[in-house]
Amino acid sequence: MAWRCSGRTNAGLITNMHTARIITTDRVHEAMTKVDRANYVMHKSEAYEDSPQSIGHGSTISAPHMHAHAIEHLLDYLGPGKRVLDVGSGSGYLCAVFHHLVPGGVVVGIDHIPELVDWSKGNLRQDGLGSALDKGEIVTVTGDGRQGYSDLAQYDAIHVGAAAPTIPQQLVDQLKSPGRMFIPVGTFAQQIMQVDKDENGKVTKKNLMGVMYVPLTDAERQQRGC
Repeated sequence: MAWRCSGRTNAGLITNMHTARIITTDRVHEAMTKVDRANYVMHKSEAYEDSPQSIGHGSTISAPHMHAHAIEHLLDYLGPGKRVLDVGSGSGYLCAVFHHLVPGGVVVGIDHIPELVDWSKGNLRQDGLGSALDKGEIVTVTGDGRQGYSDLAQYDAIHVGAAAPTIPQQLVDQLKSPGRMFIPVGTFAQQIMQVDKDENGKVTKKNLMGVMYVPLTDAERQQRGC
């Protein structure tokens, strides 16, 4: 059903994902409705298509249904005062949605393409979130997301928007106890893995679904399309 969720408007896209039971909670529905995807894509005429889209520099913005799946799976760890890391934050879209789910908390977006980081800041301001940037409620940085962002660790929730060959240990280390990570893993055959760390620091992993994401790599390889 996911590929049938495209809409003519942002509200229509969200409603279609709710009808398809991809969005199953009111909190996710409300948060995604507040963030107009048109502010975070290169081609606004395609903003509400339920498909991944290029944002340049070898990067994509994930399909809306995959963002919805990610948020729904992380939702138990999103709330007032929580801290979230978005690895491969790209255009800043998911940082904006997370911001609405963690009032009084902090959302960190990290991407290794500086042009995308600068663009994401402009997108967030255009979407009315300039104050959140100025207050440090949303932080966007340039860096190797495979190493996380230790300056503001640890994180209640971590989302990874590109596929790693294996789960980076640095990201597991920066996950709170308890905390949860949503990450695509693999090269040719990829799976979304849910990584949970309990209150005692025990880590468990669960395969959620098969996917196809761009690889989580270094900036040079990404720019070359490797």
